[in-house]
Amino acid sequence: MISQFTSALLISDLHLTPSMPLTAQRFFDFCEKEGSGVEAVFILGDLFEYWIGDDAVSDSPFQKEVKAAIAKLSTKTKIYYMHGNRDFLIGADFLKKTGMTLLPDPTKILIANQEYILCHGDSLCTADAAYQIFRNWVRKSWLQKLFLNMPLRWRRSIAHHLRNNSTKQYPQTVHNTVDTVQDKSNVTLSGCAALLSNLSGERLIHGHTHRPAHHHESLHSQEWQRWVLSDWDLDHPESILPKASALRIDASGAHYIDLVKAH
Repeated sequence: MISQFTSALLISDLHLTPSMPLTAQRFFDFCEKEGSGVEAVFILGDLFEYWIGDDAVSDSPFQKEVKAAIAKLSTKTKIYYMHGNRDFLIGADFLKKTGMTLLPDPTKILIANQEYILCHGDSLCTADAAYQIFRNWVRKSWLQKLFLNMPLRWRRSIAHHLRNNSTKQYPQTVHNTVDTVQDKSNVTLSGCAALLSNLSGERLIHGHTHRPAHHHESLHSQEWQRWVLSDWDLDHPESILPKASALRIDASGAHYIDLVKAH
C-alpha cells in the first residue's frame, strides 16, 4: 500500500561536513523551523558528504550534532531517508537513533492526493556506463560488509579518494535541459522514462545532479513531470551563489522554497 501524506518537504544533496559550517547551520535551522511545519520530511540522499559507517559517529562531534538535530525533528514530524551515492552506508543504528525511516530507491508515495516517484537520481544517469557498473558493485552487501570491517582510518582514506573523484563530475553551472549523450553527469530521458513506466508514474522527484528545476518531458508517447532538488552550499560565495532550497508539496501543489532567502 502506498504511503499517503497531506504535506511534505523534500530535500537532498546537503553534503554536510564540518568544513561547511554555514550549510550545516542552515540545516539545523531547517530542523528547528521549516521541518516541523509539514506532515513528513523526505531526505533523498547525500545528507552527508560521505559516510564510512555508523560506528564513526562516536568519533565525530559534528555527526553527533547532526544526529541530535534530526532526532529532535523526528519527535515533531515523520522523517524519511533514502540512500544517496555518498552516504549509502548509513545503517540501522543511525536510522534508529535519529528516528528516520529508510525508503528504498525508488519509492512511490502519495502527497496531497497526487502520486510521486522518489529516487536519489544517480541510477538515472544511464549515459555514464562506468558509473552504473561502479554503483552496482558498491551496493553489494558482501562488499559493504568487507568495507565496514576495515579500520576507520582505512575507510576514511578510501572515502576521501572517492569523494575527490566524484566532485570532478559535477560542474557548478546549472543546466535546465537533459543532455542524453553529451553530459554523463545528468539523468537521461530514457532512464526517467523506463523508471516511470515500470512504476506506472507520471511525476518524478530526484536530487543528485545539482540542477534544480521543474521539467515537463516526453519520450515517444510517454509524458511526465520531473522536479530536481537543489544541492546546498552557503560556504563558497567566491565561486557559486549561496544555494539551499526545498520542494514543498501540499494541497496547493508542488513549489520550491528558497531557504537562503528564508534564512
